[in-house]
Amino acid sequence: MSQSDQQYIELFLAPLMECASYRPAFGQSGDQGVDLRSFQSLYGSDPLYHWVGLDSELMYAAHKAAGGMTSIYRQLGTGCERLFRQIIKDELRLSDEQAAWSYEYDKGDGARAVHTLDARITIADISQKGIRDRLREWIQAAAISVGLQKRRATSLVGVVFEIRQGYKSADSKRQAADIRFGIRAYEDADLLPVIAILSTQASDVVCRRYRDNRLLVLRGHLAGPDSTFAFMRDVVGYDLAGFFQRNEHRVRTEFTRIIGHLLTP
Repeated sequence: MSQSDQQYIELFLAPLMECASYRPAFGQSGDQGVDLRSFQSLYGSDPLYHWVGLDSELMYAAHKAAGGMTSIYRQLGTGCERLFRQIIKDELRLSDEQAAWSYEYDKGDGARAVHTLDARITIADISQKGIRDRLREWIQAAAISVGLQKRRATSLVGVVFEIRQGYKSADSKRQAADIRFGIRAYEDADLLPVIAILSTQASDVVCRRYRDNRLLVLRGHLAGPDSTFAFMRDVVGYDLAGFFQRNEHRVRTEFTRIIGHLLTP
């Protein structure tokens, strides 16, 4: 295994390790969760729950699995975000500052907040001419594909990413935040806004709404104009699909171990 592969695997898997210690809270205070013995005491002291048998080990395992699965998806998203950003920084020789972008917005109650995006690439920051030219051409073609006029597409100076492992949710607040991000990227910074999803698990309805609002959506297909992996391979110059294929055994082993832990009381 190469040194870079080892570094990237550790970066990708680090968030997952938090899932191993997951315990359901059952409405109790504290951030450590409730272990099996405490759960049986809590539910066993509730007359109804005890009478119907909800204080059983199986019920605890069900709660642990349900919350744990949510945690796995969330930490997978964090791992994808960190991996994507680090590869872009390494391949394109970008500093932390160059790869970062954020904007301030009004929360609607008079308060202000800052939304920090996951990664940015500005054409002028790319030192390698070949990659710089590829990126410029890709941005212009992608911008035209989501409905920008050619003149506007050629005025864009870079691209900014929101990274997701998947997107099945139809959460209206998240959609509103993503659309707001797209508007601000265009208006404030002349950046192409991109939702980059590493799996194919994404709502077609949500993706269509994003494209209608001129956000580019990349998904986890292995090839094609809307492929996250094709973008990384053909524009950035890093075979991200190849990375996962080379390290499939290691990654699957860790995920299987954590899932097995979550399925036991």
